[in-house]
Amino acid sequence: MKCKPQILVLVLSLLAAAPPVYPTAAQQKDYLTPLEADKIRDAENNANERIRLFLSFAEDRLKKFQYELEHPSQNRHAEMLNALLNAYVGCVDDASDLIQLGIEKQDNIRKGIDLMASRTKDFLPILEKLAASGPELETYKDNLEDAIEGTRDAMSDAEKAKKKVAPPPVRRKN
Repeated sequence: MKCKPQILVLVLSLLAAAPPVYPTAAQQKDYLTPLEADKIRDAENNANERIRLFLSFAEDRLKKFQYELEHPSQNRHAEMLNALLNAYVGCVDDASDLIQLGIEKQDNIRKGIDLMASRTKDFLPILEKLAASGPELETYKDNLEDAIEGTRDAMSDAEKAKKKVAPPPVRRKN
């Protein structure tokens, strides 16, 4: 079967014009705003700062969730509650992943680990209180359970990471 030169040229030009698809290192997370994603990208070489940012975003989602429970919107209330919990878990998981990556790379992430340990200890009682007596619990119960489990896992990972990370160097006086 012979191929017409015009068709061959057309196919080759279409293939050449198609942009290559490469996975990017810092892909846009669907639960981050463009401004938050920019902040994460700007802190690309500072693991402690990225951990801090993800934890502050998680705290923001948790506060918005609490606000939404107290001031329910008329439109898509249940969807908003579940989306906020999912975004919270995503932020905590990403911070935890950064800690694991920092350990593998032998980065100095002590500040990030300490921050994860303290913030998850703050987050967990809020989530557990909601699980015990939160309003409209049935609308977000499954995602709340995931949030509690993710927070506990992150807290546990931070405690384990404290043991894996070498202590800071001791300066000797001459």
